Amino acid sequence: MSDTSQKNQPILPGATLGVMGGGQLGRMFVHAAQRMGYFTAVLDPDVSSPAGRVSHHHVLADYLDAKGLAQLGAVADAITTEFENVPAPALVALARQRPVAPAASAVAIAQDRSQEKAHFVRCGVACAPYAVIDSAEALAAVDTNLLPGILKTSRMGYDGKGQVRVADRAALAAAWAQLRNVPCVLEKMLPLAAECSVIVARGRDGQIVNFPVQRNLHREGILAVTEVYEGNLPSAQSATAVEAAKSIANGLDYVGVLCVEFFLLADGALVVNEIAPRPHNSGHYTMDACDLSQFDLQVHTLAGLPLTTPRQHSPSIMLNLLGDLWFDANGVRAQAVTAATPPPWAEVLALPGVHLHLYGKLEAKPGRKMGHINVTGASIEAVRATALQACALLGLAPF
Repeated sequence: MSDTSQKNQPILPGATLGVMGGGQLGRMFVHAAQRMGYFTAVLDPDVSSPAGRVSHHHVLADYLDAKGLAQLGAVADAITTEFENVPAPALVALARQRPVAPAASAVAIAQDRSQEKAHFVRCGVACAPYAVIDSAEALAAVDTNLLPGILKTSRMGYDGKGQVRVADRAALAAAWAQLRNVPCVLEKMLPLAAECSVIVARGRDGQIVNFPVQRNLHREGILAVTEVYEGNLPSAQSATAVEAAKSIANGLDYVGVLCVEFFLLADGALVVNEIAPRPHNSGHYTMDACDLSQFDLQVHTLAGLPLTTPRQHSPSIMLNLLGDLWFDANGVRAQAVTAATPPPWAEVLALPGVHLHLYGKLEAKPGRKMGHINVTGASIEAVRATALQACALLGLAPF
């Protein structure tokens, strides 16, 4: 058998699939892989990481530790990542030993907003007008038409971190200084009507499938609610978002699960915001509302298994559960995660169509993602009513 034909052979259940990162996305990938009959390996420096605690193998090492990477490469037949900030050089090193998906080149683009924006332009996908600010000269040359805007660090920003809204040139200069003069991207603020995202899965052979478009609500930069049902967004914009997401994935020669986030503007136009080279918070509803979840497709793409188009069988709303639920209104810890009096899960689970997913994190912190609730039902009206009841029980703001 030739090297090429061997390379194209699927990795079948019974093999070991590895993941860089031990957070909740890694945990849900591990569960999906194990359900299909794979063994799993996780590399993460935290002995109590959610994914490490449920995996067959936990390589306790830093992401750039040569011995740890070698150990993961020795035990795993293929390796993926659960977060975009895993060092790209670590993926390069692993790729010398085993198949790695997504590739380091794609992850590196997602890690740098300036490279990411340039990729969108190359793919012909509209994004907000922007400027790269990486020097005092670039700061001085910013077009006034980009203000007011949002200044974002080029690297290491997530969940609203590393972002400052700026109204004018003085505020822009102050914000860049506040961000320690690191390379940034200034994006023009646009009048938003809604936010949405598309999750695609692309195989080694270029086959690509997608989930329905997800309508998202963020609070303080963190995803709070995702609604997915027929008609959640105008059909024309939904079709545009799907095609744009596929174009972005194809342009990266991407292998794996990719989330593409969009802004729907007040005038009906659609612009891309950013990409995440992994499963995404907004796709968690797929675990209960679809015949295949985003984590199932992550396994399929990593193992080289055939891809089939996922089918959503129920309208769904996802509610994000942050660590604030374990604190009172004054920010005082109400109870530990393992205490006898947690949030009122029994009352929430008494509601029809409620699916609770907690991530196994041992300590609650304000703003920390502790879990999510998926609500499914026969109609969006029923699902919405139940989701609002769950919000009331948990003290979450209605939507």
